[in-house]
Amino acid sequence: MRVINEAEFANEVKDGLVLVDFYADWCGPCKMLSPLLEEINSEDENIKIVKVNVDNSQFLANYFDIKSIPTLVLLKDGQFIHRLTGFRPKSVIKKLISQGK
Repeated sequence: MRVINEAEFANEVKDGLVLVDFYADWCGPCKMLSPLLEEINSEDENIKIVKVNVDNSQFLANYFDIKSIPTLVLLKDGQFIHRLTGFRPKSVIKKLISQGK
């Protein structure tokens, strides 16, 4: 799981199932969510998880209409499927991912 910037975004999400974590370094719930995403990333090889810092990537935050963080956006082959806003338990995140498979 890595942090990507706006220049890398299109290439990172163009193929397969990608979960994008829109976050900020100062966001407490974002920090709580990160270990859950790390677990999911290591358990499920069919999903790529990337992080986008909204403070450094305002264009992407606006494009995906990110109003609060953390927000998870699920994409398949670069196309929007679904989103979750706020801290959610691992089971809810895994259910979201299963909707894209």
